[in-house]
Amino acid sequence: MSQPRFGRMIPAMVTPFDENRELDLNKAQALAARLVDGGSDSLIINGTTGESPTVFYPQKMELFRAVVEAVGDRVPVIANVGDNCTADTVNFARDVAELGVDGFMCVVPYYNKPPQEGMYQHFRTIADAVELPIILYNIPGRCVVNMEAETTLRLAHDCGNVVAVKEASGKMDQIKAIVDGAPDDFAVYSGDDAATFDIMKLGGTGVISTIGNVSPARMKEIVDLCAAGDWEAAAAANERLMPLMTGLFETSNPILVKEALKLWVSPWAACACRSWTPPPSSPSAWPRSCARWACSTRKRSAETVRARRAMRRSARTVSTKKDRSIARSDA
Repeated sequence: MSQPRFGRMIPAMVTPFDENRELDLNKAQALAARLVDGGSDSLIINGTTGESPTVFYPQKMELFRAVVEAVGDRVPVIANVGDNCTADTVNFARDVAELGVDGFMCVVPYYNKPPQEGMYQHFRTIADAVELPIILYNIPGRCVVNMEAETTLRLAHDCGNVVAVKEASGKMDQIKAIVDGAPDDFAVYSGDDAATFDIMKLGGTGVISTIGNVSPARMKEIVDLCAAGDWEAAAAANERLMPLMTGLFETSNPILVKEALKLWVSPWAACACRSWTPPPSSPSAWPRSCARWACSTRKRSAETVRARRAMRRSARTVSTKKDRSIARSDA
């Protein structure tokens, strides 16, 4: 398989906030750098996992600018500009393009419940108004409506800058139809970490990943093995990471993935003697105990317990010498 425009493993990066619930741009830049160091091919900024509904346009601009400044010379930075208002999306995308991002992600209009022709006209209008490449985002669980394969394929063939879709419908027959009917250079990304292996077996490109925030190198390993056609090794790598994929989705995303990162971050944040340090890429590299945790008086919430349990289950699957080598390379 040839290398896609945006690569195969693209974390949908979480958005860090400070204790006042304001954007923490320094942590955002540090996290972006860590994800690239872990092998990420591109970054999606302020998508679903990045809590886009809670970040207003001026703050989104600050976030995009900060990430482009931190890693824009290393990997493509893709800005989520999608909205349920076509005109707002067009105007915002034009403003964001001036920041130096490399592409856009646009979601199916939520709440409005448009028919298939309405979806087509929404995305066609956006595509005609901008030059940067666009990733469509189909997530019926959050948007209520599903963009059918025929609509995705119309856009893929009619709009030269509609270059990919993030498919989170869970409909494997629909995803297969898109893979089979799309232009050769059109990328089909899994929008669900746990479905990545199955979608790539159908001919999909890779994943726009939540788990990539926590363990980018191990998620990257899975998609690279799939792309190489080494399905036995890919299945084994997928099985090793599955406890984390399922465990961090026991409640609404991004609650547990942010808690997983916070489990490493909090002791440093709570201790005035240390600056924030991003966590290692692999759960197996996380300490079971650490003296510095004595600095933190944060009460363990139910989310903390769930996130820690998921990380430990995933860490226990790293049992062979080869696996430990992979884990060390993540750190």
